[in-house]
Amino acid sequence: MSDVLRIPTQWSYSAAVAFDRLVFIGLHPGAGNDFATQLRSSMASIRETLRKVGADLSDIVKVNVWLKRISDLPEMEKLFFEFFEQGSFPARMTSTTEFINDDCLIMIDGTAIRSSNAIKTHGNTSELR
Repeated sequence: MSDVLRIPTQWSYSAAVAFDRLVFIGLHPGAGNDFATQLRSSMASIRETLRKVGADLSDIVKVNVWLKRISDLPEMEKLFFEFFEQGSFPARMTSTTEFINDDCLIMIDGTAIRSSNAIKTHGNTSELR
């Protein structure tokens, strides 16, 4: 598939894969010592990944939020207001799981739809390095 744009990362197979207007966002872990810091770090990483393909957080239509502790759910829901305007939240699924890294408290993946202009500006046929 030569029309697939892949954004490599040191942590997983790919930070994102874009095809036409669709952007599939790979798991983005958080960094930091507490849940809020890790959530903000994860969202900043997603924002940077999307920037590379000409998209932004507002282009996200679906997210999967993986929590280590279900008790962090109320804080996660509150903090999401920092990243999405009222009425423009993506569809969201939240689940708990064990992470191989004991320090990891959150990972987020999802899907975005970028504008036609983003494809013209950022391309759609090469790998980013």
